[in-house]
Amino acid sequence: MTPIPDTTQKQATAQGSVIYYRDGKTVLARQGVDRKVVELSKVPEHVREAVIAAENRSFYEDAGVSVKGTARAVWSTVSGQQLQGGSTITQQLVRNYYSGLSQERSVTRKFKEILIAMKVDQSKSKDWVLEQYLNTIYFGRGANGVQSAARAYFGKDVEDLSVAEGAYLASVIQQPSRFADPEGADLQAAQARWRSVVQAMGQIGALTPEQVAAQRFPELIAPKKPFELKGQTRYMLQQVTDELNRRGYTDEEINSGGLKIVSTFDKKLMAAAERAVKEVLPDNTPKKVRTGLAAVDPATGEVVAFYGGDPDRYDYDNAFSAKVMAGSTFKPYTLAAALDNGFDLSTRVNGNSPLRVASADKPIPNDSGRSYGQINLVQATQNSVNTAFVDLGQKVGLDKVAETAEAAGIPASQLTQRTAASFPLGVSSVSAVQNASGFSTFANKGVHVEAHVLRSVTDSEGHKEVVKPAEIKVVGEQAAADATYAMQQVVKYGTGTAARLYDRPVAGKTGTTDDSRSVWFNGFTPQLAVAVDMFRDDNATVKIPGYGTQFGGQLPAQIWRAFMTEAMAGEPVEEFPEPSEYGYGGDGWSPSYRGRGDEPQQDATPPSRDWNTPEPGPSEPAFTDAPPTQDPGDNRQNEPNGRNNERGDQPEQTDQPFQDQPDQPSTGTDQGPSGFDRTNGPNG
Repeated sequence: MTPIPDTTQKQATAQGSVIYYRDGKTVLARQGVDRKVVELSKVPEHVREAVIAAENRSFYEDAGVSVKGTARAVWSTVSGQQLQGGSTITQQLVRNYYSGLSQERSVTRKFKEILIAMKVDQSKSKDWVLEQYLNTIYFGRGANGVQSAARAYFGKDVEDLSVAEGAYLASVIQQPSRFADPEGADLQAAQARWRSVVQAMGQIGALTPEQVAAQRFPELIAPKKPFELKGQTRYMLQQVTDELNRRGYTDEEINSGGLKIVSTFDKKLMAAAERAVKEVLPDNTPKKVRTGLAAVDPATGEVVAFYGGDPDRYDYDNAFSAKVMAGSTFKPYTLAAALDNGFDLSTRVNGNSPLRVASADKPIPNDSGRSYGQINLVQATQNSVNTAFVDLGQKVGLDKVAETAEAAGIPASQLTQRTAASFPLGVSSVSAVQNASGFSTFANKGVHVEAHVLRSVTDSEGHKEVVKPAEIKVVGEQAAADATYAMQQVVKYGTGTAARLYDRPVAGKTGTTDDSRSVWFNGFTPQLAVAVDMFRDDNATVKIPGYGTQFGGQLPAQIWRAFMTEAMAGEPVEEFPEPSEYGYGGDGWSPSYRGRGDEPQQDATPPSRDWNTPEPGPSEPAFTDAPPTQDPGDNRQNEPNGRNNERGDQPEQTDQPFQDQPDQPSTGTDQGPSGFDRTNGPNG
């Protein structure tokens, strides 16, 4: 009449999850209960016999209960003493495995345990009982189950245990805490207990007398410290957990479901990202200056590496969670929107300063009031001309700019002020991961693949779920190729020359907001898109002693180059797609240089000026073959060799300091980056 409980105790069968790097072999972190369930066939016969000899010699003959042991336990309970042992392996399993028994300490509970044990013995095989027992019992050192115990005490799988090692595991079941790392008197007690187990194995016929005599006390490995999360590992685990939650996995499943989780993070590239930041930044960089780096595989959307800052100093990371104004790194989304909606690289836009727009309260200037006249989209991108992109935004429509940015992975909730004239200048705040993911669209021929940090999840039964990120066609392939070509000129001639990789083509864009409150360099090769940003946690100007106020073409570009130099080492050189042919005014110049990452060729240089534009006066400098000493809105610092290789981007036009304020018309005055959102995840 006594039913076997139909539920088990969650803790009895819980298995912790293991998170791996993207190779699926290198452990990144462990989460939850230390247990690995194994089949009985994986447990050597001598290990089984050791446990039986130590705990229940009559296991294969009894009916699941010990009459003498049970009577002794009942008497101790009735007499008011603490409940004692004397239970069989079946009784121990019933008590620890099934729900409804372990919480009671009474005679009623003891009789219930006896009856259920007898029922289990009648309905289940002995091997089934022994298998569940070996996977359930606690062995000390945080190890639940015999497989985890084998790893914890001897650093090997249970199937590789020797007779002496198996006997030791059997001996610790009785006093797991005392025998976990015995010293002094505890060591003597552990050795005595071990000898008694070995002798018991001889008494039940599991070992011959010669084998008993030959056994020697095994050498225990030093106990491992609890799995410590150091450095970027904390941030990696947080992002993995957050994405698991978003994909429907509960914390309980993560901590006790025995999941094998393969992340997208590349261990070598993670180290390279940290090295790039720490080796490029001066030692005297103020603590309030924060740097984020994110690297995304354009073809898969996998976040393969990032640098999120010091987790001992910050409770949220700089790559996923912190969001600051995009500045001029937002301009390529405007460019792509135009190229996908009937415009081309030869389209002329107004680069004069200031530019009056009906919807803006104030005229929008370029830095230092520099005017460029009517310029094409390559020149506008190369020189990061504010007014040219404001004009382009008005021509193509700000709604299309917002649609393009959103399709490229920037959440709609972050695309604030989308009706303001200054919207194309990067008044919206984004994370480094979001911006790297957005630029990966250009490297992937106009297709955006959702940024993610999980490759696959395999449950305890071996069912594998491979993550399939969402894909969306953002712009046409030719529009992406043309936008990429324009961004190549930024690195070859414009504000991002400090990011050049001399063995391969690079496209990218600098970004600097007003007062340098956030500075960026976003760039990509066909294989990898990387964003680097710098900002302060108090929203003030990014200044480095001895280096001055920072711009996107300075330290961010240098960090980008340091990382990519290591990341691309040994990788094949891939070319970007061919851009469309386009002309400069009446002379019909079109590019013959196709984006090599070395010194620019002469035929890549446009004519000295646009002959369709009137001769400029004193306030309107003419174009020259060499890059101008100061781009519109850009401040540049020369390298020691005199080349303009570290050049900053111009301050962007913003309307308000924080992104959570209501949208307002553009004032043409940059107030700096927004505050930082502390939400996690690639998509905010």
